[in-house]
This record gives sequence, structure tokens and C-alpha cells, in this order.
Amino acid sequence: MKKILIHWLGICCLLVFSTATPALVKEVSPDALVPDSVQRETALIVNRVLEKYHYRKVVLDDALSSRILDRYLKALDFNKSFFTQQDIRAFEKYRYKLDDAIASAKLDPAFDIFRKYRQRVDQRLDLALSLLEKNDFDFTRDETYRFDREDASWAKDEAQIGDLWRKRMKNDILGLRLAGKDEKKIRETLEKRYKTMRRRIHQWDADNVFQTFINAYTLSIEPHTAYMSPERSENFDISMRLSLQGIGAVLRSEDEYTTIQKVVPGGPADKSGQLQIGDRIVGVAQGEDGEMEDVVGWPLQDVVEKIRGKKDTIVRLNVLPKAAGVGAPAKTISIVRDKIKLEDQAVKSSIIEADGMRFGVINVPAFYRDFRGQAAGAKDFRSTTRDVRRLIAELQKEKVDGIIVDLRNNGGGSLTEATELTGLFIPFGPVVQVKDSRGNIDVERDTDPEEVYSGPLAVLVNRNSASASEIFSAAIQDYGRGLIVGEPTFGKGTVQSLVDLSRFARGKDDLGRLRLTIAQFFRVQGGSTQHKGVVPDLLFPTAEGSGKHGERSLDNALPWAEIKPVKYRQLGDPKLSMLQRKHEQRVKQDPAFRFLIEQNQEINRMREKNEVSLLESARKKEWKQREQRALERRNKLRALRGLTPLANLDDGDDGAAAHEKDPEGINRIMQEETARILADYIRQIQPITAQAN
Repeated sequence: MKKILIHWLGICCLLVFSTATPALVKEVSPDALVPDSVQRETALIVNRVLEKYHYRKVVLDDALSSRILDRYLKALDFNKSFFTQQDIRAFEKYRYKLDDAIASAKLDPAFDIFRKYRQRVDQRLDLALSLLEKNDFDFTRDETYRFDREDASWAKDEAQIGDLWRKRMKNDILGLRLAGKDEKKIRETLEKRYKTMRRRIHQWDADNVFQTFINAYTLSIEPHTAYMSPERSENFDISMRLSLQGIGAVLRSEDEYTTIQKVVPGGPADKSGQLQIGDRIVGVAQGEDGEMEDVVGWPLQDVVEKIRGKKDTIVRLNVLPKAAGVGAPAKTISIVRDKIKLEDQAVKSSIIEADGMRFGVINVPAFYRDFRGQAAGAKDFRSTTRDVRRLIAELQKEKVDGIIVDLRNNGGGSLTEATELTGLFIPFGPVVQVKDSRGNIDVERDTDPEEVYSGPLAVLVNRNSASASEIFSAAIQDYGRGLIVGEPTFGKGTVQSLVDLSRFARGKDDLGRLRLTIAQFFRVQGGSTQHKGVVPDLLFPTAEGSGKHGERSLDNALPWAEIKPVKYRQLGDPKLSMLQRKHEQRVKQDPAFRFLIEQNQEINRMREKNEVSLLESARKKEWKQREQRALERRNKLRALRGLTPLANLDDGDDGAAAHEKDPEGINRIMQEETARILADYIRQIQPITAQAN
């Protein structure tokens, strides 16, 4: 079990996975869209493996069949833009039969549905192209377009879906107009977009249909379990070997957009400061003057192929920033591709001052470990724990009053490192419990009695702190060893392993692999890190809206659970009420923290929206008002930092060093408040410490 955990936790944060189809070159006849013997065998094996080894006990019955149908329809027509209610009624005959279809390997229903989907795609895109040809859109007419139709009803008839596509076309044109495109370029872009969309659907072969259907099954069970076809498995292996070369960003497919899931620490995107989690890529161009290709609606793998490239070459991206909201024009950024060095991802330290005290900040971007160097017998192999140990010694020489471990945006990594890093701050004891699908519980322990640092400690987390980050912060919290501050963490408390399905086959065919959830993490006090994540001792106001983020936002996620606690010794019991009260009083008066709160509120407001105005004047006004609010927020912060104001958000900073990507110190705001909290805590415990001495 331990070897499996180390392997998967070490790579999960770099995974690029999607059920979208990979790059194809020829169109497929509808008559060729039928299941073959290999796919039927694979379906049987997938079902057997899920029922036997998945952490959640899988029962393939009518209830699951119903969920599979809904998930499959969502995978094909996620925004309810192609099927009508009449189509959906026709598919109802399959609602309680897909379980039998999988169990008997009679997969024809999945292919019947897809052929109807392909027919509807042709019809809708023919309509879109004809509307584009007529070009009689009235942008002075006050109407709205619902861009997020996940919770909407299916169109009741052809007339209603026709109006939906008219508004969609109008919105696409308006978006490009606001981005400064002329009418000719707009028409060329959209004509190419819709023809490309149709061509790609025509290129789906039986393997693509099968993979999408089987993943409708796996994702109806749990969101981290998925099937990879032989071709997708090969692409996965390539992505693992090349994951640290390129721009250094993990991508995912979200509706028709390619979205930034993670910016890899130390990578070109991170160093440029131009890409943020949640940004959407809508265009890719090569070099300084290559043509910008519209990639809306492209499969994830194809976009990844366009963004990858040789070291020291330039890729230009058209990006819709998350902070700008839906309906805002895209911005173009340039990034020089490079290979990410371990040194760039390694932990780093700094010192900040607050309330007359000095605090060491240790930024931990990932839980890394050089397993290859360790296996080769290298005595100086790199690891998070070894690097943090060294930095603690350096900070202690600087006579710091306390230490802050910054785990914001740390997506996880090695379980061994999470355990050993915890061991630097506790004498010894259990760190995390791991329960497998058979109910067996393994306890990961710190067996080293040395407590490298026993002074005042705070751990700073946010909604993107996940997996190994949650193991570390949960252990520190359970032991009462330090203060956990910030936002509730991501809530991924499960473990995945890759299963080669060919191991279960009689023949020599490559059946692909299954990414399978095999275990769940539990804290030493018995509660899970799954779903809820780690709730900080002191919550920052920016935690508002975090309930719709992370594991909590995923369909069919495993619920929070609890097992028996293990025996451990509590090391502290901080009095939180006073600390929380002082924190709240401070942030109300702190203009820097007010910047974060207002920015978070703006993003939450935009997230709640599911429609935009198609009135051009209103759209421009709304965008300009949003830009003005963002500019005012940023200039208030710049004034606080002693910087000159910006005329607009695209202006560079003439007052900061060329290498400084955060002149306003936005990244420091939470660190500074954490330092003040830690100062309050030190003053709180000083009488106790003096009495003990």
C-alpha cells in the first residue's frame, strides 16, 4: 500500500486529465460507430475492478444506471445546446438499462445516443453558420444570453433551441467586438470555430465514444476515478515525462474552455505572474508574430499540444482572466517556454516584521522528494523536509520570534514528505491514518524523537491547499502544535492508483488503464480531510465562497467520514476567541486586507452570474465599471505601498524592480496578517512560558 500511495500522491498534482478526445486526423463514418470485442471486454473488466477494488462499494444497479445516463448526456451536451426535450424523452428507454448493458457488455445504447448527438451537432452548427452568413444581429436590442445552462431545462422544441443558438452567436460576436476585432476577422474566427467543432465531432471514433461512456460510469461513482484508453494512456505517460517542460501550468477542460487548474511553482507561467488559477485560454499562437488560433471548443489534449514546445521558444496565449468575469474581452500574454528546475520549485524562506517582532516565513509550494536519487543511494537527495530543516536552522540563527509555514496553492505531493515534515514540529507520534477499500487501516507515524523546531508556529492555507498539505496542517492542528489560519482547504482526502486493465485480460490487447480511488485519509483524531478539508483555527474573511470550491463542488465526491482516533499527545491548546477578535478588528481597518476582501467579493458576484447582457452599450458599461473598480482597488493598495498609481490595469510598474512580479505585495498580505496573529499568540502565552521557566 505504501508504495502505491507514494507514487500517486507524488504525481497527482501534475495530472492533466479529461474525457475529451485526443487529436485525430480523419472523419469517421457513422456506420463505423459500433462497439467492438475489445471494448466489450474492457467494459466487463472495468466493472469487475470497480466492484472489487474501489474504495466506495460499487453496486451496478438501476439507480446507478440512471445516474450514468444523466452523466453521459452531460458529457456530450454539457450546456444543453444540442439535444431537445424530445431527444431526452427518446433516451428515457435506456435509463434503467445501462447497468445491464455494461454488465453484459452490450454497449449499443451508448453508441445509439452518440450517433443522435452527432446528428444534432451537424444541425445546430449548420444553423450557426447560416446565422453568421446573414449577420443581421441587433446589438441595440435589450436581451440576455444564459451562458451557463447546467441547471436549465432542455429546449422544449426546435424553435426554442434555434433562439438559444441565435443568442449564443450574438454573444460570441459581441465578445469579439469588445476585444477589438473587426467584422471580417470576427466572421473568419467564428466560421473556423464552428467548422472545427463539427470536424472534431466527426473525427470521434468508437474508442472515443467508449471512453466517454465508461467515464460516465466511473464519474457517476466518484470524481477521481476515470478510464484512460490505450491512446490516452500513452498521452498520459508523455505528459508525465514532459510535465516540467513548457509553460508550467496544469490544464483542465471546463465546458468549452481550457482552464488553468494549477500554476506549477518555479515555472515560466509562475515567474511571469500573468496566469492565475481559473483563467481560461481561448487562443494560442507560436512565436512573436504567429497567427492566433482560436481554441474554444477544442479537446484538452489538442490545446496542450499547441502550448507545449521547445525550450526558449515563445508561446502567446489569449486569456480570459478569472477576475475579469464572463463577457470581458480577452488579453494576450507571452510566455517563454522553459524547463522547470527543482531549485525553482524548492521551499524558500523570508523574514517579515510585525508588531515589533520578526517572523520567518517558509513557503512550501509542493511536497517533493527525489525518489530516484534516494534509490541510487545519494546521501544529499533533495526533499521538502530536508530543505525545511535547513531553512529552520538559518531562521533560528536570525533570532526569529516565530515561524510561518505557507502552504497556499500547494496541491500536495509525497505522503512520506507530509509525514516527515510534520515530524520536524512534533516529538514523535502518528500523523495520518489511511483506510483502504477492505477496511484495513494503516497509520503513518513520525518515529524520529527529534523536534527540530518547538517555537511559536502558524500554518497558512487557502482553498487550493490539497492532499499532502491537508495531512500536514491537520496533524499540526490536532496536536495543537500551531495555529492554522486562512481559508478551508480543498478537501481531497482520497488516494488513487493506476491499474493496468490488460493484467485481467486473457488476450494480448492493450485495454488501457483505470485511475482508481483505493483509500481515504483520516486525521489522528478520527475525522477525514475528505470533503470538508481542514477548517482553520482562525478564518480569514476571504473564506467567503469557499464552500463552492474544491472537493465540495464535485459531483459524487466521497462524503466526510470518521473512524476511531489513534492515541496521541496534545501539545498545546491555544485560546482562539481573543485571537479571532483581534484579527477581525484589524482586517476591518487594514486597507491591504480590504483589497483581498473586495477582490474576493467581486469574484463571488461574477461566479453567481449565469447570464450576460446582449445589449452592446450595457455590456461595455458593465465591463468598464468592473475594470474601474479593479483599478481603484489596485491603486489604493499601490498608494499604501508607496507606488505611483496606474492609469489602467495593463500599465507596467515603473516603480518596481524588473524582476518583481508582485510590486503591490499582494502575496504578502495574508502573510503579514498571519504574522500579526502569531504575535498576538506569543503575547498570549508569554505569562505561561515565564511561569513554566
